[in-house]
Amino acid sequence: MAASGARSCGLSGLLPAQTSLEYALLDAVTQQEKDDLVYQYLQKVDGWEQDLSVPEFEEGLEWLNTEEPLSLYKDLCGKVVILDFFSYCCINCIHLLPDLHELEHVFSDKDGLLIVGVHSAKFPNEKVLDNITSAVLRYNITHPVVNDVDASLWQELEVSCWPTLVILGPRGNMLFSLIGEGHKDKLFLYTSIALKYYKDRGQIRDNKIGIKLYKDSLPPSPLLFPGKISVDHATNRLVIADTGHHRILVIWENGQIQYSIGGPNPGRKDGLFSESAFNSPQGVAMMDNIIFVADTENHLIRKIDLIAEKVSTVAGIGIQGTDKEGGAKGEEQPISSPWDVAFGTSGSEVQRNNILWIAMAGIHQIWALLLDFGKLPKKNELKKGTCLRFAGSGNEENRNNAYPHKAGFAQPSGLSLASEDPWNCLFVADSESSTVRTVSLKDGAVKHLIGGERDPMNLFAFGDVDGVGIDAKLQHPLGVAWDKKRNLLYVADSYNHKIKVVDPKTKNCTTLAGTGNTNNVTSSSFTESTFNEPGGLCVGENGRLLYVADTNNHQIKVMDLETKTISVLPIFKSENAVVDGPLLLEKPKIVPKLPRSAPTIRLSPVTVCPGQTLQFKLRLDLPPGSKLTDGVPSCWFLAAEGNEWLLQGQIPSGDIENISNQPTILLQIPGNCLSLEVVLSIRVFLYYCSADSSACMMHGILFSQPLQISDTQAGAIAPVELKHVF
Repeated sequence: MAASGARSCGLSGLLPAQTSLEYALLDAVTQQEKDDLVYQYLQKVDGWEQDLSVPEFEEGLEWLNTEEPLSLYKDLCGKVVILDFFSYCCINCIHLLPDLHELEHVFSDKDGLLIVGVHSAKFPNEKVLDNITSAVLRYNITHPVVNDVDASLWQELEVSCWPTLVILGPRGNMLFSLIGEGHKDKLFLYTSIALKYYKDRGQIRDNKIGIKLYKDSLPPSPLLFPGKISVDHATNRLVIADTGHHRILVIWENGQIQYSIGGPNPGRKDGLFSESAFNSPQGVAMMDNIIFVADTENHLIRKIDLIAEKVSTVAGIGIQGTDKEGGAKGEEQPISSPWDVAFGTSGSEVQRNNILWIAMAGIHQIWALLLDFGKLPKKNELKKGTCLRFAGSGNEENRNNAYPHKAGFAQPSGLSLASEDPWNCLFVADSESSTVRTVSLKDGAVKHLIGGERDPMNLFAFGDVDGVGIDAKLQHPLGVAWDKKRNLLYVADSYNHKIKVVDPKTKNCTTLAGTGNTNNVTSSSFTESTFNEPGGLCVGENGRLLYVADTNNHQIKVMDLETKTISVLPIFKSENAVVDGPLLLEKPKIVPKLPRSAPTIRLSPVTVCPGQTLQFKLRLDLPPGSKLTDGVPSCWFLAAEGNEWLLQGQIPSGDIENISNQPTILLQIPGNCLSLEVVLSIRVFLYYCSADSSACMMHGILFSQPLQISDTQAGAIAPVELKHVF
């Protein structure tokens, strides 16, 4: 409830007074004049007979980064509070975060300031607390965040735009509102003068707010929110944007790290690998030992030279740009939140990869960086290094048009090139319109492929529906990958937690993998597999494998398109790896001792070859009427005594949560095997009780699996069933 002597009102109640202030500020010359105008405005607003008050946070709302739910009129009384109404998918909201981070470094809660993020979802997927938690971690948000799941506060205040900032006085009284991004100067001016005004009146309290950061409880892992992945077809090496660790990994196809560049902290620095730094990199593309990186939050395109072991900047100036035309030399051209990159050639020229296509999410356009001299459709010859717009007006729309500059995109986030006829186009994952679009490389025409709807202004036509063209529905897709071998397009349907496949000839879109469940279930089949906001994907091994950056599961998943099986790619470090940032690994679990009575089951030998993935399916039966013990995790462990190299980088243990849905254990045979005969031990521990819980017990079993390693390529290996009745 609002404080006594207050009236609850929307933002419109502030509009007349704040509009007058902002007109007056336009005429102010000195900083002192601006400070005085804001101070006088606050005297006026503070003297109103009734405050414009914000309703109390509803009971039962979910909070992040706090020890307990906050009350506006108890915990935050005596503070200047900034309410940041945001949606974590929104690029404009992401652009605002550096301003808020900087403000928090200038003023703390002891100074009387507190920022509260009010998450008001656009997409259904964004209402789930776990997904908001991932975003809070991914974007390093350290202030309290409340999940306004039903947008009740949004509606009470008549908020209509992401992002919107509402600045409150120490009584919960509304003082200012700022709509959209790009108001840093006003934000700092209004906040600093509000703190001074109320300190002069003795109304600011310096009490600390109980903050409990979720990032402090995040378990270490080799990857943290990997955003994009690309393959070097000449060497089969993979490049991973390890976005949360602010680094780029170059790995061999077995998961062994060759190079780790940048990280673990964000920064902006060119030079040797040992000193270079990135800030939340996303798109990556590799060719001839050169990697181009969309260094998203630095607003740069970076170049990594693996031979010279150096990083340089080829486009952007390090601050967010607003230019929607371009045309300057790359290093002099401001750009805005590049999200993906792809090599290509424009028009009907011989394929020579002289252009780097850029998904410029921050200004809703597709840009080009000339890696050599060349031409774009309807353009004259362009010099090497030129960086300019290719398609998109810059308006956030789902607008298709034969003229590329009249088309509209909505946060394009994924690119893939199909240079061969009849396609000759760029495929674009247009996230905020929930569509996949095509851009012709012959004339720049922008066309619809799947998703969305016909109204170019409707960016809410999302869903999870297999179908043809406009009847298919996606939810915030972030990645696309062209399969040249099959003439198919794979789509990371991120907020539906699925991988979909599109036939561009018929526009038919179907689900290829993913149940839509975000639990990281270990399953080897496409139909039973799970993802959590996958952000990027690429086709490798001559069309046999599809690599997926399973972003919120912090994993790379490998989909075998021929056997229809899926596995997790282990990420591990070799002694010769060039590693700049630390490789964080989970602390290994302590393996319990098997009871003396535990049986040993010796399995038939299996012949495998390097690179193959073995599947072990648990098939354990409890005594009739028994159930797994609540609160005590049943589990499994892998061991290879004397051949520890076999398990390097693998997942060596896991829990058994449900006896009716037991996990499949995966083991990928390393590319470099140090022995041709190995015995793999699989220890299983089950904790279970009788139906009435009158008796509980632990039983164990050891499965012994001999492996014979051969260089001869074998066919698909049937899953090994680990059966036992207790």
